[in-house]
Amino acid sequence: MYNFVEFKKEIKEIEDWLAKEFSGIRTGMASPNLLDGVRVESYGAVLPINQVANIGIENARTLRVAPWDLSQVKAIEKAITLADLGVSISTDSNGVRVSFPELTSERRGVLMKMAKERLEKARVSLRGERDSVWEEIQKQEKDGELSEDEKFRLKEEMQKIVDETNRKFEEVLAKKEKEISL
Repeated sequence: MYNFVEFKKEIKEIEDWLAKEFSGIRTGMASPNLLDGVRVESYGAVLPINQVANIGIENARTLRVAPWDLSQVKAIEKAITLADLGVSISTDSNGVRVSFPELTSERRGVLMKMAKERLEKARVSLRGERDSVWEEIQKQEKDGELSEDEKFRLKEEMQKIVDETNRKFEEVLAKKEKEISL
């Protein structure tokens, strides 16, 4: 009997990856997790921005990055600039203000394309996991551990899991499309 626990665990990792990737695609609202990919050089080490500063929401399109050490303001400003997020940056005595411009229809199209590319990467990973499980099931049947009927029953069960995951992926994409179009 084949156990799908490992397969489901791998699927969960793919879903988590996709959710993290989608959270990094900016919509009309400023969100601190949009800066998750920004790495700051701090005292000889390269650290995630949230390990050198507090990130808060100032208003709907502005984030406030308040470094714990004010001498890090220039490094934070440089890191955000290098991240190429399409934002404007200004510094003051309290830290860095990150302003997100209003989304143009062209930028919305780029963001949608990016979201669809990330979804396709997730689907490719899912297909890879499905193929490795199918190979394992076929090997068990070949080794005499499973009957042919059992092999096809397991294939159907595996396909149901894959179909359900693809449906979840579509829901996540639809939600992101709605956010981008607002």
